[in-house]
Parts: sequence; C-alpha cells; structure tokens
Amino acid sequence: MNDLLSPLDSSPSSDSYSARDIEVLEGLEPVRRRPGMYIGGTDEAALHHLAAEILDNAMDEAVAGHASSIDVSLEAGNWLLVRDNGRGIPVDPHPKFKGLSALEVILTTLHSGGKFGGKAYATSGGLHGVGSSVVNALSDEMEVEVARDRVLWRQRYGRGKPVTKLLNAGPTQNRRGTTIRFHPDPEIFGPLAFIPARLYRLCRSKAYLFRGVRIRWTCDPRLLPGAADVPAEALLHFPGGLRDSLQEDIGDLPRAVPEPWAGDADLPAAANGQTGGRVEWAVAWLENADGFLHSYCNTVPTAQGGTHEAGFRAALLKGLRAWGEQRGNRRVAQVTAEDLLGQMAGKLSAFVRDPQFQGQTKEKLTSPEAARLVETALRDRFDHWLAGNPAQADSLLTFVIERAEDRLRRREVKDVSRKTATRRLRLPGKLADCTLENRDDTEIFLVEGDSAGGSAKQARNRNTQAVLPLRGKILNVASASADKLRQNQELKDLIEALGCGVGDRFDRGKLRYGRVIIMTDADVDGAHIASLLMTFFYRELPDLVQHGHIYLAQPPLYRLTQGAKSIYAMDDADKDRQMKRGFKAGSKVEVSRFKGLGEMPAMALKETTMNPAKRTLLKIVALPENRHVTSTLVESLMGRRPELRYQFIQDRARTVEDVDV
Repeated sequence: MNDLLSPLDSSPSSDSYSARDIEVLEGLEPVRRRPGMYIGGTDEAALHHLAAEILDNAMDEAVAGHASSIDVSLEAGNWLLVRDNGRGIPVDPHPKFKGLSALEVILTTLHSGGKFGGKAYATSGGLHGVGSSVVNALSDEMEVEVARDRVLWRQRYGRGKPVTKLLNAGPTQNRRGTTIRFHPDPEIFGPLAFIPARLYRLCRSKAYLFRGVRIRWTCDPRLLPGAADVPAEALLHFPGGLRDSLQEDIGDLPRAVPEPWAGDADLPAAANGQTGGRVEWAVAWLENADGFLHSYCNTVPTAQGGTHEAGFRAALLKGLRAWGEQRGNRRVAQVTAEDLLGQMAGKLSAFVRDPQFQGQTKEKLTSPEAARLVETALRDRFDHWLAGNPAQADSLLTFVIERAEDRLRRREVKDVSRKTATRRLRLPGKLADCTLENRDDTEIFLVEGDSAGGSAKQARNRNTQAVLPLRGKILNVASASADKLRQNQELKDLIEALGCGVGDRFDRGKLRYGRVIIMTDADVDGAHIASLLMTFFYRELPDLVQHGHIYLAQPPLYRLTQGAKSIYAMDDADKDRQMKRGFKAGSKVEVSRFKGLGEMPAMALKETTMNPAKRTLLKIVALPENRHVTSTLVESLMGRRPELRYQFIQDRARTVEDVDV
C-alpha cells in the first residue's frame, strides 16, 4: 500500500503542474496576448480589420437611422480617425460598474455594448461587444470624443487602459456623435501601416451598401505618392446603392440580358412580430466573362458567403425553373445553380436581426433562418421581374439552357482523368477549366487568392486557358515532411488539376496543360509565393521543369495614361523609359501603380499578361550542367537549416542596393 501511495506523497518536482500554473487574464490582456483570436492575426488584413470594426460601429448608427454622415481620415503617422453624427456613446455612470462611465466600460471590457438586447439597434454589424475594446487593446494610443446632450466629453487610452479620466470639455451647440482616433500598436503590428487604397475601397463599399449615408474621406497627401486612383478628399454618396456598385464593377462587358435585375425588399417578420430586416440586390448576366457574387450582412463583407447566399441562389434557381416550365420548355429541368450563376455578376446585401457569423472576423453568415428569409423575399420579386419582362426572361432562359447543354457536352467528351480532376476541384474559388483538351494548345494560370482569380477568369480565353486560385502561401516542400505534403489540400488540388500525378505515379503523358504559368503579384509576397511554387515543381515534379512546361508571368507594375493613350511599364526603370519615349516632354501623364492582380482591370490583365500575342513569359529551366549548384541554392534558401539562409544574406548584404521593406 505504501508503494502505491508514494507517488502522491513525494515532494513537488521541477515539472509539477499545480494551481500556481493556472493563469487568469483580466481586462483586455487576452486580446494583446492572442490577437489572432479576435482579428485573425497580426498581418496586414488584421490591421485593416481594426479600421473595419470602428467604421462598422459608425455604420450601425447610420443603418439604425441615427446618423447620416461619417468622416474617415487617414493622418500622417498611421493615425486613423472615424467620426459620426449619431447619438454618441453614453457617458453616464454605468449601473453595474460603480465609478466607471458607460464609455469606459465599452472600451475596456470585452462583450459590452448596446447590441445584445436589440433595443438600441435592430440590425448591426457589431454583435459580440468586442470591436471597440479590441481596437483599444491593440492601439498604443486612442483618443475618444463624444458630443452628447450638447456637451463635449474627452478621454484618452493607451493599450486598452484609460490614460485620463473622462473630461467635460464644455458645451457644444452644433455637434453630436462619436469621434475615435487611434494608432495601432507597433508592438503588435510591427512596421505595418494602413494602406490608403484599401481604406478608400472599404469606405466606398460601405457607402454603396447603405444609400442614406454620406462618407467624407480624407487622406494626408503625403501618404498618396503615385496613388492616382485614391483621392486626398472625396464625398462618397451613392443613391443607386448596389446597382451603381455593380455597374462600376462590370463596366461595358457584353451582357446576355441587357438590363440588370436590382431592387430591395423587407424580409418577412419573425414569429415574435419583430421586423425581419431588409435585403438589397443587383445582378447581371455576362456574355463572355466569369461571374462573381459579393455578399454582405449588416454592411459586413461575407467573403465566404453563408446562408443569405444560399437563400439567394435558391430563389433564382427555383424562379427560373418555374418560368421555363410555364413557357413549356422541358430542357429547363437540366439547369443547375452552376449554369445560372456561373456567369452572373451579383451583389447581395442583407440586414438581419441577431445574425450569427463564423468567427469574430465575420467572413461567413451562419444564421439558419437567413436562408429562408432571403429566399422568401427574393423569390416573389424575381417571379414578378420575369413576368414583367418576358423578352429578357426568355433571353436569360435560353442563355442558361445553352450553358447547361454545353456543360453536359463537355462532360461526355472528357476522358476519365479530366473528369476526376474537375469533379474533385468543383469547389468555390477553385479550378476554372478550359474547354479544349489538346495539351499543346492549353495552359493553366496559378494565381494567389480568389481576388486575383476573379480578374484572371474574366480576362482568360475560356477555350485554351484555365485558372486555379491558390489560397495564401503554399507549403514549403523543401522543409516539410512527407506527411504534411500528402495532407496539404492546396498542393493536392494543384496535382489533381495537372493530372500527371507525382512521385511513383508521375506520368508526363497525362499532363493536361502544355504550359503551367505562375502568375503572382509584383510585390514581396508575390515573389515568395512564386518561389514556393518553383520549389514545389523543382523538388516534386522536376520532369515538368526539364521539359519546359513551367513559366513565370510578367504582369506590369505601372499604367501610364494620357487621354485615350495608355502604356504599361514593368518596373520603375521601364516607367522612366516609357515616359520619355511614349509622351511629349513636360506633358501631364497619369501614373497608376497596380497594387496586385486582383486590383488590375480584367481588360488590362488580358492585354498585358494573358494574351499570348502581347504578353511576356519567363520559362523556368534547370540546366543539367548546373544541377549541383541549383540543388545547393534551393536547399540553402528553402531548406530546413536557417543558418544557411542567414549566411546567404550576410554574404550579399553589402551588395544590395534596393531593399523592399
């Protein structure tokens, strides 16, 4: 018995685990310790999520009918100011937290706010009571002003804690609302800074999503070198709502149906009698371009879709099938959602009560009732639109049935390997295949992300060019284990798309495309992704490199415009040469710098990078006589030994002239 009890009676060892090891984080410390749980990370997207959180709060005031104007100002030093003319955050003492104002509670306490009970806001984008407090926690400085009941109040914070008390700044007669000015903490985000173009697009999208709001954008001119597409000042107000936004996106692209279908409707009331919210939409069917669907819930972008998109798709598919049956067209039975939506360009904005999102970043709506509410509201309006515009309805029906029959024909003529790859990759944002089967005439573009994939799909030749968007940075195969390589979904999708297998199952004769073209942004991240892909092909599919199947696309970095004349430049040196050769000395030339492929207009991408008659491609080769040198370089830069990379940098540091930091 003593032997059995001895482990319990022994003295504590150095690796003991006791109550002393249990740590309790208070206040906003959990946010600073684990920012990824609240804003998805500490990268550029997470930094801009801070801006979205504060802007969403101002938009909630506008949507609720209490604000009509929002100011967004990007200032020097990476300061961002957001001001609304709403009711103003309450500043009276909070009944539960003695000695603290409601303002301080909201900014220093997680899960606090006026959006839980539904009395202050019928629909809102901020739901969890963490937005403002998270921004406060991740800012080294934050200044708040509240104009309420003709009195101006001020308070300053630092890293989630109040620096000053709530101060009465005196009476104010013609002002009301909340102003928040904050500076992201460099301890969290390092040297990252707000990107004017990204913030400007965010403001434009919010103005499109709610017609009643006016957003005044200002940006310090010193932050806009070469950014001709971003003004220093602008008033964003779009009475046409999503229709205006859609028209701007699709421009003059040929349409299968002349006029878009756009409108808005109230959602059905809930069982308890509360309002069901509202939905707005705008859709157009494109003749020769791949479509897209951008959706939002309570003005929050839902990049991964969700239940409101499911209701939208169901309403359109059921409505078109019913119209076909009414016209006696039996072929409508073979139409699927893919046929109807594949070349549809659409915008969908839903305002619902108490929405449920997947995660704090709110990229996907998961509210089950949203699908039913949106489908019910849109189905009746779609039926009326079809019946009221029979010529357009018949044109749409014919167009969609042709797509369905084309899909069925392609399925019949494809061989087994092409069927397998296409079937496995029929996922949102994945492979958009070409129609021709002859390998010598086809090529596949590997692009980074769905945004660049959308532009590439619109710019491609559907007969000969396929597009496969890859999500983020793929696995570094030079440092990963074989198990990780087999489990990586992005690489599995890529291998399936190529059709030639890998390792012992490799068969170059089954390669489905003659050219595999890596097309990434002209920045550091794009170069890194291209390096990872080249490493993958060199290590796992070397035969494709040896036989000249792998290429690098060369997208331009600049567009030089003067009147109707446009010239593209590959880099700064090329820009200077083109300025001298293509334009008169001293003439005014507008210089636009492309931030990435996703921001490049589809026609520009086609003209400069994807059209075989005009583009420039770099072929990736590994010369047999330099095999040892190449292998050593790949292992040094991409392998598992960081000291080799460190030595490589040290050896060349003194010869580097331009460093992109």
